[in-house]
Amino acid sequence: MSATTQTATTPDAEGATRTYEVRTYGCQMNVHDSERLSGLLEDAGYVRAAEGQTPDVVVFNTCAVRENADNRLYGNLGHLRPIKMAREGMQIAVGGCLAQKDQGEIVRRAPWVDVVFGTHNIGSLPVLLERARIAEEAQVEIRESLETFPSTLPSRRESAYAAWVAISVGCNNTCTFCIVPSLRGKERDRRPGDVLNEVRTLVDQGVLEITLLGQNVNTYGVEFGDRLAFGKLLRACGDVEGLERVRFTSPHPAAFTDDVIASMAETPNVMHQLHMPLQSGSDRVLKAMRRSYRSERYLGIIERVRAAMPDAAISTDIIVGFPGETEEDFQQTLDVVRQSRFANAFTFQYSIRPGTPAATMEDQVPKAVVQERYERLVALQEEISWAENRTQVGRTLEVLVAEGEGRKDDATHRLSGRAADNRLVHLAATDAATGAAVDARPGDMVTVEVTYAAPHHLVADKVLSVRRTRAGDAWEARQAAPPQGGAVSLGMPTIGRPAPLPAQPSACSAV
Repeated sequence: MSATTQTATTPDAEGATRTYEVRTYGCQMNVHDSERLSGLLEDAGYVRAAEGQTPDVVVFNTCAVRENADNRLYGNLGHLRPIKMAREGMQIAVGGCLAQKDQGEIVRRAPWVDVVFGTHNIGSLPVLLERARIAEEAQVEIRESLETFPSTLPSRRESAYAAWVAISVGCNNTCTFCIVPSLRGKERDRRPGDVLNEVRTLVDQGVLEITLLGQNVNTYGVEFGDRLAFGKLLRACGDVEGLERVRFTSPHPAAFTDDVIASMAETPNVMHQLHMPLQSGSDRVLKAMRRSYRSERYLGIIERVRAAMPDAAISTDIIVGFPGETEEDFQQTLDVVRQSRFANAFTFQYSIRPGTPAATMEDQVPKAVVQERYERLVALQEEISWAENRTQVGRTLEVLVAEGEGRKDDATHRLSGRAADNRLVHLAATDAATGAAVDARPGDMVTVEVTYAAPHHLVADKVLSVRRTRAGDAWEARQAAPPQGGAVSLGMPTIGRPAPLPAQPSACSAV
């Protein structure tokens, strides 16, 4: 799935400004990296291409986790080939996890690609593009270890009111279905002071919601020897004046500790929302996956979270049809789902990922069986999600108005945003009592009463009040500002992150 398309110029040999577009696939970490790629290009003088304009540089930030990721990439590259052949000076770059995995194979299969770079050296992109232009041949540069922590690079953030903040990259787990550790490397942690400095800078620029991001956020601190560092970081975020919402993704059940639950419950601006990947409810399958927890521990975490925060909304990732999964194993997954009462779940059909241990396991489950089980799981979770959402009817919620959340907002004459627990809320754009338009901008907070619930969203036709915020001011200022081709500051971010992407799995994806 394409998470976001970022379409910006550097002077060419004749002095014309060159435009760019970044196409992003995969998880939130890739979205965060793409903001950095855009910032790097603008720092080098490129300008984001206008909508509908053919850019001078197209950058694919790829994902190797999704099914048929390589087929999609080569299909897109094939589509661009005649466009490039007809446009002198056009360049194509491929980065991200698939580039890290396939390396020189990309240029062999698509020789019209100009640059291939990996997950560890995204900062090299502008130099590689210039080198390819001068040498008139493809440049492939794949580093085996992290060159520069992404958050020290310039950024072009997509949102004025919410931002990703990476606290770590890489992963020390060895899940048999996942190729991420071999592509992102071992976990590397930023120092808490660096993270908090970035958070404060973002808040000073108008951001009121941050999402702490890592492949496994709750092992944060392993590199500098503090097992309780993540809970401490959450509490420290609570001391940042003007920061109203703190979220994080994704934790690992094996490392999830009670001090994190306490930090969530006791820090007012840490949201009562938790994404906790399950993957399977069968202990036998969890062992085959090398997931170092069992269903009893998982359910114990859910129970303790709800004891501390009864209003918590919990979501998860689940894989159906892992090699060797029996009907009994699948029933155990359904049992855990029934007990957990997830607000929503990202459910995936297992498919072979070359390079993972699971790819060569015996007893691969037939596709028809996987499909049938998947449909049963989705039906159960839909029923639970709808029932959980119906408990919200009549409640008063504060909604952060967002861009891009409601695809039908223009047709339905609504605004959309997220409640504190991250539920999607579509709210009336006009006051029911007066008929006046609700004066709320993206980044503003609107207090509403929920009037209807569907499985994947809430509707609030009663708007009770609007609170205009500095984040809304920042959004408005950005709308009024003329398009800029200049760079953002090196080493510290500009504002925002893309609007939340409900269809995206966690940073360490199940698929």
